[in-house]
Amino acid sequence: MEKDSEISRSDKLFAAWQYLVPHHLLSRLMGFITHSDNKWIKLAYMKFIIKRFGVNMDEAMEQDLDRFEHFNAFFTRELKPEARPIHPDKNILVSPVDGCVSQMGLIRNGKIFQAKGHNYSLTTLLGDKGKWEKQFINGEFATLYLSPKDYHRIHMPCDAKLKEMRHIPGQLFSVNPATVRAVPDLFARNERVVCLFNTPVGPMAMILVGAIFVASIETVWDGIITPPTQREIQITRYGEGMHNVVLRKGEEMGRFNMGSTVILLFGKDKMKWAEGLTAESNVKMGEEIGTIIS
Repeated sequence: MEKDSEISRSDKLFAAWQYLVPHHLLSRLMGFITHSDNKWIKLAYMKFIIKRFGVNMDEAMEQDLDRFEHFNAFFTRELKPEARPIHPDKNILVSPVDGCVSQMGLIRNGKIFQAKGHNYSLTTLLGDKGKWEKQFINGEFATLYLSPKDYHRIHMPCDAKLKEMRHIPGQLFSVNPATVRAVPDLFARNERVVCLFNTPVGPMAMILVGAIFVASIETVWDGIITPPTQREIQITRYGEGMHNVVLRKGEEMGRFNMGSTVILLFGKDKMKWAEGLTAESNVKMGEEIGTIIS
């Protein structure tokens, strides 16, 4: 299901400037702007995004732009429950986000396909060379890209119990298609939050990838994870006492404060992708993306 993409001159030029700019500083500045309660700033940004990207505000719980505290509150807006029904079959895996399937397919010998000419390391992506990494070798992956028009809350594909979370420091390249085609090892280079779960489909990883202008990543169990950005990998283990985190299929697990990418990992022979789902397929949160193999 891997779809090749040529690296054009424009892709290379778009990526080139990103090597020169201070990623984290720009993201902090964007965070300041998007959390400003200045009426003129927040309304200008909201109206621009709605018009430029065709945001469907009919789906939103709150439709009065004046009532959003700041632009980020609009960007991470809650939807009406009926806007994203969750597939009820317990054996069906659902999309955790609204977005586009950038790539999907087999994790081949510890390598994940990014774009034509680019694979990246499973070990590096997870920040792990141990039991978790071994459980995903020759398994399945899907890379889901969220554009500015999309719903930016992240939900669970199935019932799950959180076992470990890793905040892995890194750069903040854009994750749009042009940069993905041009920057090698992009998802294993960018800052990310790796969430490792035990589920009915076996071990599952959800990797929330940071990007330039993504002011922060947060989870429902631990709030804002980044910023601040650490120098070393931060590991938190769950499953005992107050740290017991169990989430049901369709429940919110986190959000991007500005758009980015979610990578899903499953073990070998544990699931199969939905028929017709391919690279560049558009998906909605709650709809079928795969089936658990019993």
